[in-house]
Amino acid sequence: MAGGEVFTETCWQDAWRCDALLLPGGGDLEPWRYGEANTASRNLDPVRDQQEYLLMQQFAVLRRPILGICRGLQTINVYFGGSLLQDIPGHSTVGDIDRLHRVRTVPSLLRELYGDEGIVNSAHHQAAGRLGAGLRVIQWAPDGTVEALQHTALPVWAVQWHPERLAPGPGGTADGRQLFQAFLQLVGKK
Repeated sequence: MAGGEVFTETCWQDAWRCDALLLPGGGDLEPWRYGEANTASRNLDPVRDQQEYLLMQQFAVLRRPILGICRGLQTINVYFGGSLLQDIPGHSTVGDIDRLHRVRTVPSLLRELYGDEGIVNSAHHQAAGRLGAGLRVIQWAPDGTVEALQHTALPVWAVQWHPERLAPGPGGTADGRQLFQAFLQLVGKK
């Protein structure tokens, strides 16, 4: 979408060769990882959870950029010791169509890209609860749902929305390509 070279590999041990890590959307994380019983989590994939934790560890130690999208934000938050809200109303898709809603952004890379307010999509039923160590919220939905996080010391960013499915539109809809371009610039590949 933004000109980067994507490397997908089933062997996480080879990931050190990559310049950055993108954690995409998907099913829910196992709730035991953040100290809770399963009350509403679904589509669990324990193998993926473990592999993404190992990747997070590798890239955090190497201080390489990490971008999380939807489940990726949730993985990042839980990896750093945070928790998730297992089922929130009003953020899942309607049929198979993403919802659109406003967001408010504080000074950050996202604010530089999209301004103080904008419109993003929503296709999730879980969200960040207690924040993980070193993370700060940089964007919220009107109901207070965390829409973006940034690590205070590491090159780690995450959005709850799906930039790969967003194009600029009327009323200030975010252009997802801008986020990927900024990520590639951070990596030094754009």
